Amino acid sequence: MNVEIMELKTKITEIHYNKNTKGILFSLLKFCSIFYGFGSGFKNLLYDRHILKPKKVNACVISVGNITTGGVGKTPVVAEIAKYLIENGKTPAIVSRGYGGGLSNKNINVISDGENIFYDAQQAGDEPYWLAKNTKAIVITTKNRFKGAEYAVKNFGATHIILDDGFQHRKLYRDLDIVLMDSEKGFGNENLLPAGPLREGTEAFKRIDKFVVVSKNTDHKRAEKLAKIMGKKLNLQTFVCKTEPDFIYNIKMSEKLPQDAEITAMCAIGQPEQFFAFLKNYNLKTKIALDDHHQYVEDDIKNISGNIVVTEKDAVKLQAFDYDNIYALKLKTVIDVKELLGE
Repeated sequence: MNVEIMELKTKITEIHYNKNTKGILFSLLKFCSIFYGFGSGFKNLLYDRHILKPKKVNACVISVGNITTGGVGKTPVVAEIAKYLIENGKTPAIVSRGYGGGLSNKNINVISDGENIFYDAQQAGDEPYWLAKNTKAIVITTKNRFKGAEYAVKNFGATHIILDDGFQHRKLYRDLDIVLMDSEKGFGNENLLPAGPLREGTEAFKRIDKFVVVSKNTDHKRAEKLAKIMGKKLNLQTFVCKTEPDFIYNIKMSEKLPQDAEITAMCAIGQPEQFFAFLKNYNLKTKIALDDHHQYVEDDIKNISGNIVVTEKDAVKLQAFDYDNIYALKLKTVIDVKELLGE
């Protein structure tokens, strides 16, 4: 991706999360939002009026999604749900679109059968690969979620389908719609795409079954307060998912990095500021934020001296390179999955 496109995407992201933004670019994006809103609203209307009907599979379908673009924290929640189901004797399959991977999502790609991982992060996409590595769930990537879910049921005996980023995918019937919101970013400037981060209008809120406020901080008071507000506003059972930094480890040798170490922080995620904030107790000398789902090449890291700290999502791609100075930040996710699933 060239520099001009990256700079434009960065500028648009800044607009999305600035409620006081003005200017010609914002006005142009606002005009485009009219057409986006019409298309999104019309699709929802067709489903809400049962003119279009979602297809069902012979399994319990749980969707984990969000209303905004960017990294909200879906992947760790998907992993916690999958691990909980496995611990309770179920056979979950995670079905993802596979964004950012080299495999064609026109096909049904089995990333993992629950025991073996068949593709690397470049092929599978960083998030599906991370899920395959960190859970014992079946992981499938495909554009056609219904066929992917059906394949998992038929070939692996999946009892549960977890749709990763599935809230807007209404072609597949779901038994539970879980929607996440970032406690710091919220709904941004509250405009529809492309003027804002909202993927849908207010008509979407009535489809939500459970609402989760994700706190990517060490102080969760803001998230807890926001969860109470949103619970009353939406008349929904609302949860707080606490995501906290745990430790930093070397991705080749697993040794931990001491807190007084000097580091260069690098990431290719939707909200890099929160990752950098997690590293405040370290001697942070340089911050490098690349485009979300960036496909790493050796030139990205070969001229960086000292300790490089990345997210675990980035680490699955960087493991392919023969460097011993790359570390990953391990996060811990705390959420009551049993109550979230209503069990």
